[in-house]
Amino acid sequence: MMSDEMSQDAHRALVRGQPFVVNKNLGTPLTVGAEDLTSHNADGLPAVGLSDQQKYDFDRAGWLLVPGVLSTDECAEMRTFALQLARQPDRLPEHMRCPVAGPLQRLADHPLVLGFMNEFVAYAPVANEQRYGFRLETSHLFNRTLEAPGGFKPHNGNGLFRMPWNSHFYRCQPGKAWSGLTRVIWELNPVQKGRGGTLFVPGSHKAAYPAPEGVQNAASDLWETYECPAGSVVFFTESITHSAQPWSNPDNERLAIFNLYNIVATRWHSWRPPQALIASMPPLRQSLFSAAHNDRSDSFFPRTTPYEDGPL
Repeated sequence: MMSDEMSQDAHRALVRGQPFVVNKNLGTPLTVGAEDLTSHNADGLPAVGLSDQQKYDFDRAGWLLVPGVLSTDECAEMRTFALQLARQPDRLPEHMRCPVAGPLQRLADHPLVLGFMNEFVAYAPVANEQRYGFRLETSHLFNRTLEAPGGFKPHNGNGLFRMPWNSHFYRCQPGKAWSGLTRVIWELNPVQKGRGGTLFVPGSHKAAYPAPEGVQNAASDLWETYECPAGSVVFFTESITHSAQPWSNPDNERLAIFNLYNIVATRWHSWRPPQALIASMPPLRQSLFSAAHNDRSDSFFPRTTPYEDGPL
């Protein structure tokens, strides 16, 4: 009995220990702790880390819902700005006609987003308290109504087997996972299940086979979706098979911010906020829009080599 307990303890220590991640030089390990990642966002708020279950659920399914993240007041403020952006953009200064402007700017590096990105997207050797270890590639405002409901168009999947130059990838090994392009949806209005929220084929980010014909049917049980109150956030890897679906909720329209993040090494989209808007942001938030390369090479090597005298 004692040996069984010892075996179980050893197994737990193995699977919950530091995963072996190959570093830049000579196959040595890259060890990453919380101190190696950005700990606070541009507003000085601490990163909110994911629970073990949230990490497991995202890795297992490819998407994760966290309900009710924003307060009622935050939702109201952001909803007012988003509706003006959707319906009366000409009344806003030109550089503010963007889904990362006004109060929506705070969503770009919300503490929960920072915690999520630190776990699944950030590259620690370039992260510090002045720069995030990930990038924000695009931001879109989705306003769906019964009159303009949107449509169903399934796409993506099979991210585990995508080549490095394709940003729609997913990688994992015991104890650690990485997502390339990663979408964050902020639902500013309530979403009823099956009436217009984003659809997902769970686990398809790791699928080895092509999707079956049933994926072309939005009513197929291949698909799953969510319901949530206003102020909820949905994370998903872009390597999962997913789709919009027509909005059919008569009680309210869909008002959602879709922010897309990527690793620091690649760029998939050419979108960029107005320069005047970026310049108005705190320096740390500006780093979300850094170029897709390592622009800190002079200070890069000490954090990617185990040798005190520098790289060989």
